Amino acid sequence: MSNKTTQLEAFERLLVIMDELREQCPWDKKQTLESLRHLTIEEVYELGDAILDNDLDEVKKELGDVMLHIVFYAKIGSETGAFDIADVCHSICDKLVERHPHIYGDVKVENEDDVKRNWEQLKLKEGKQSVLEGVPKSLPAMVKANRIQDKVAGVGFDWEKPEQVFEKVEEELNELKAEIAKGNIDSIESEFGDVLFSMINYARFIKVNPENALERTNKKFIKRFQYLESKSKELNKSLKDMTLSEMDVFWEEAKSL
Repeated sequence: MSNKTTQLEAFERLLVIMDELREQCPWDKKQTLESLRHLTIEEVYELGDAILDNDLDEVKKELGDVMLHIVFYAKIGSETGAFDIADVCHSICDKLVERHPHIYGDVKVENEDDVKRNWEQLKLKEGKQSVLEGVPKSLPAMVKANRIQDKVAGVGFDWEKPEQVFEKVEEELNELKAEIAKGNIDSIESEFGDVLFSMINYARFIKVNPENALERTNKKFIKRFQYLESKSKELNKSLKDMTLSEMDVFWEEAKSL
């Protein structure tokens, strides 16, 4: 692994290249904070995919793409005098020092939960009106639910035991069943949301990231279904012409791969 000097040289190289691209490349010249936004989101999702696939070489490449975007935003900010890359670095350094008084101060903590509780309390002292202010509105619903629950737990609004949370899951499932029996679509949707919210909360208690768990299942399903498609082609049959029992044979084969 490289030392600090080599790492700083590499980062300086990226800054120099960014300056050159901004001055000389027609595409890079045109970009704004707003035009880069959707591309950044896409890059972060690609990084997430690489992490879930445990493809470390791809993780390295995707981290580079994300870092480029950070440098790009800072370059644009410097052109208006709003901020530059040094301001960005100092901003996060200052925040880390302030939010870790157990490292840079005299606060004592016993475990990770203490750290998280202190983190949320410190944010409120910084002027935030609600612990939920830091949850981005545009987050996907499942990720947002997980962050909401994590944040309110940080200030003590939480269950004490996983068994209590699972009882809540069962309670919500029963309420969903009751609404399905009544046939009111709006009420069914509301109760279905409650079931998902309670399941996401239970996942937190059993140390499972629900987004990662669901994406693993997505990938597993895709792999098995594509195996089924390949087998149907070998038989020169369309899936829609196969019976469920015929498809199930290949599905079970795919599960054993």
